Amino acid sequence: MRNRLKVNPLRRACTSPLPPPAIARSLALMTSKTRTRSAPMSLQSAATLPASALPSSELAFARTEYHERLATVRASMEEAGLEALVITDPSNMCWLTGYDGWSFYVHQSVLVGLHDDPIWWGRGMDAAGARRTVWMGHDRIVGYEDWLVQNPEAHPMTELAKLVSDAGFAKARIGVELDNYYYSAAAHIALGKGLPEADLADATGLVNWCRAVKSPAEISYMRRAGEIVTEMHATIAELAEPGMQKNALVAEILKTGTLGTRGAWGDYPAIVPMTPSGKDATAPHLTWDGAPIPRGLPTFFEIAGCHRRYHCPQSRTLFFGEPPAKYRRAEEALMAATAAVMGSARPGAACEDVARAFSSTLSRYGFEKDSRCGYSVGLSYPPDWGERTMSLRQGDMTELRPGMVFHFMPGLWLDDGGIELTETMLINEASSEYLANTPAGLLVKP
Repeated sequence: MRNRLKVNPLRRACTSPLPPPAIARSLALMTSKTRTRSAPMSLQSAATLPASALPSSELAFARTEYHERLATVRASMEEAGLEALVITDPSNMCWLTGYDGWSFYVHQSVLVGLHDDPIWWGRGMDAAGARRTVWMGHDRIVGYEDWLVQNPEAHPMTELAKLVSDAGFAKARIGVELDNYYYSAAAHIALGKGLPEADLADATGLVNWCRAVKSPAEISYMRRAGEIVTEMHATIAELAEPGMQKNALVAEILKTGTLGTRGAWGDYPAIVPMTPSGKDATAPHLTWDGAPIPRGLPTFFEIAGCHRRYHCPQSRTLFFGEPPAKYRRAEEALMAATAAVMGSARPGAACEDVARAFSSTLSRYGFEKDSRCGYSVGLSYPPDWGERTMSLRQGDMTELRPGMVFHFMPGLWLDDGGIELTETMLINEASSEYLANTPAGLLVKP
């Protein structure tokens, strides 16, 4: 059998601070006007497609943008020596095809080759959603039968293997997203058994890195998400009261996030609100309960506005009554470190440079943070709004480029609580800027 896993150099996208060479070239492609390395594409304009082949709902982006994304991915595939790519991350599926549905709890994929249009593959009932959201023709949408769903006696990936083989890739070098929430060990085994002569290579991060530099249209969606999260924090500032049940406040936060603002409707975020208080706030990833919001203890709110799957996370910390002196000192340290980061985050700098500016400033105030202080964000689905590529931390030498967006995460978790004052920042042509406009610092109410 030939299908023993070949570890692709792209695997370093998740384990190395440097983007792999093929991905670095893709980043350059994303910022250039010409894309000549991709094989010819059999793409048609909307004007030449029959009405039955057009999606029934409005595409999130122009067809030309989807075509450019596909060209970028194909260039990375060619650099990696891949003839085909099996994409299972719903964020990557959406970015390449427009597919948007809550169907990632069952096996689904987008199959990409070097020549023909991608193929959406998934549960039969979800093919209707694909027809409503993807840019490809209906003949590029394939559904599998429902008896395969969560059946311990069979696996849907055996059907995907047949599709891959029928597409001409039975003996090809095929990339799979091996380290991915949505690609299980059983899925990999079933796909390999169905393609005994194929060479399955780890292509984790290949598409994720192609998404690193956002287009103007993507940035416009993230700015709308920034407006939404600003309103969400305004809701907290207006409605939070001592003794208010936390779940009741979260309901109002989610309502504001869903209503959106200025015509930008709110989408569901990839992460639910994190809202711990007091000792619970010494941990960064606890959600809410029905307990009353306490006076005199910190409660932080890590939330995100979301529009068309594009996220703008932001955190603030609430106190009822004057905060203890050590929290004021922590606030001062984080504000100074944030200013240092905004001064260093600019095109040409490395992720490590930004992290160093943060940690050195924080250290001068007597605080330390041993985890990363930020990561790339954009389009995402549960359970995470991060893109799983760049991190603002020691050793990550990825060069910042205009159009990259990070959730800058200067949180401190102390012995009796936590403080988070985070921002989503866009790298622009000369420096960096916030995408939300919530007032800085602690939120203090009587």
